[in-house]
Amino acid sequence: MYELLKTEGRAKRGRFTTVHGVVETPVFMNVGTVAAIKGAVSTDDLRSIGTQIELSNTYHLHVRTGDETIKELGGLHKFMNWDKPILTDSGGFQVFSLASMRKIKEEGVTFNSHIDGRKIFMGPEESMKIQSNLASTIAMAFDECPNALAERKYVEDSVARTTRWLHRCKKEMDRLNSLEDTINKNQLLFGINQGAIFDDIRIDHAKAISELDLPGYAVGGLAVGESHEQMYHVLDVTVQHLPQNKPTYLMGVGTPANILESVDRGIDFFDCVYPSRNGRHGHAYTHKGKINLNNEKYKLDQRPLEEGCQCPACKSYSRAYIRHLLKAKEMLGMRLMVLHNLYFYNHLMEEIRNALDEGRFKAFKNEMLESLKEEGAE
Repeated sequence: MYELLKTEGRAKRGRFTTVHGVVETPVFMNVGTVAAIKGAVSTDDLRSIGTQIELSNTYHLHVRTGDETIKELGGLHKFMNWDKPILTDSGGFQVFSLASMRKIKEEGVTFNSHIDGRKIFMGPEESMKIQSNLASTIAMAFDECPNALAERKYVEDSVARTTRWLHRCKKEMDRLNSLEDTINKNQLLFGINQGAIFDDIRIDHAKAISELDLPGYAVGGLAVGESHEQMYHVLDVTVQHLPQNKPTYLMGVGTPANILESVDRGIDFFDCVYPSRNGRHGHAYTHKGKINLNNEKYKLDQRPLEEGCQCPACKSYSRAYIRHLLKAKEMLGMRLMVLHNLYFYNHLMEEIRNALDEGRFKAFKNEMLESLKEEGAE
């Protein structure tokens, strides 16, 4: 399933074969929370910009439209016309982000829908059922994501419960995959490492979940309040205790610099809303840092967002025109910005893979980090 092709230090170059196709890693997953990329980007667009894998959200699809409806329509792949891998997150992060509306018990979590306020109960079995209905390629285990800066006692109790929940997820997924009416009987389960910024809790948890021999593992609970240095430290101490011969996924991270640093620490999979969210607000990623198209200096700028970029926006339109669209609140402006940023992220990963293939990742990383510091310098 996962083939480790090459290493450079701790950095891994892999190939992950799934029932919905092959994923070359390191890879960035394009975030389509409700089975669509925000910014009017279609699955045909995703194919054209080099997307290998898409991520959708269990909680959001459960509360709006409904996973049972999506199952009746043939599952998420058919529903959104996407024939490549899809990863669904478990709803665990929403438990974190909806903190004011939740109640956590051993069975699972009761919380209120952010849409209509109705009570929802979600535990390991419910999360697995929803994800099975969606028929994604990879399902994430249901976990609690404690605040990175939470107190030790809280984190210890939370992580112990997350481990118990993982055992329940595995048992339920095995059961669901064996049912006759399950759409994707080859659905894969990834476990999630938690532990806030406590080295020993992280390491112990990594060892405990590794024993389950799952198809892949994630490092969760980062980019939720800690500094970049703390995040890198957690990766330094934790990733080495997860199986090297399985894909490792850093959830919800991050900037191009975060990705380069994390690949160097053994991460294969990434997802983040930054490229689409920042794009919709007029920020374009380039190899020389981020540019803010809202700035007056781009009003008469006839260059593309990035010279030499082959994305649909850069091939056809100027900074001045895209800035005009954004100022006029035209949807096309957001769409072009999101397309550019996702293209940039997908192709940054391709550059990283090429550098690993050629044994020059370290040099590429240092060069790229320097270049990114020029933020808007042009």
